[in-house]
Amino acid sequence: MKFLKNTCIILSMITLASCTDSDEGPVAEVEMKPDSTAIPIGGNETSLFDGKTLAGWHGFNKTGKIENWAIEDSAMVCLGAAKDAAGGDIVSDMEYENFDLSWQWKVTKGGNSGVMYHVLESPKYKAPYETGPEYQMIDDIGFPEKLEDWQKSGADYAMNVPNSSKKLLPVGEWNSSRIVFNKGQIEHWLNGEKVVVFDAWSAEWNKKKMEGKWKDYPDYGNAKKGRIALQDHGNKVYFKNIRMIELP
Repeated sequence: MKFLKNTCIILSMITLASCTDSDEGPVAEVEMKPDSTAIPIGGNETSLFDGKTLAGWHGFNKTGKIENWAIEDSAMVCLGAAKDAAGGDIVSDMEYENFDLSWQWKVTKGGNSGVMYHVLESPKYKAPYETGPEYQMIDDIGFPEKLEDWQKSGADYAMNVPNSSKKLLPVGEWNSSRIVFNKGQIEHWLNGEKVVVFDAWSAEWNKKKMEGKWKDYPDYGNAKKGRIALQDHGNKVYFKNIRMIELP
């Protein structure tokens, strides 16, 4: 009987060790990594926001605690503390190259924000927009200044305007957005409609860059890999369900 008892104990220990190596093990490990935004959802899709913390994000060109963002009702909230468009942006700890990024967002009245990608960090850059193209998010109707079409929601900011299929929901309601970057071919989606399509680094793209707002920013849009940035433009803005699919 003593032999059988010891055998059962050994078998139990082996079983426990096997459970530790199951599919659930790596998921828990990824969620605990402080320098990773990759929380597996299913397949090759990951979440960049756990709904509870700002883990996986840091202030642009900064270290330490993020002071100007918070969590409210399972949403990541920009508190609008920045005095200009260069002070309060946060960026993902991880970098991405080709991807399908989706998220939900809403702005407050007169609000202005955006999501940027392929953002580079360096002391020579004051803000993410110097390197990263931006998906514009703004109160098209209630913004206190006149907006050009390239400044409105869904636009590739200062480069490509959204088409007529665009449907923006009223302030306070959740919009759904998506950026697909596939080897230089880019799509912007807004509430289920494809509103912008363009090719990065094409002759047309370079012409717009050199003749427009980015002519004095030589590194704008050049990177093929970089961080995701969420903009603090001095207004309260909400984000949730931030999901990433990395493309080959």
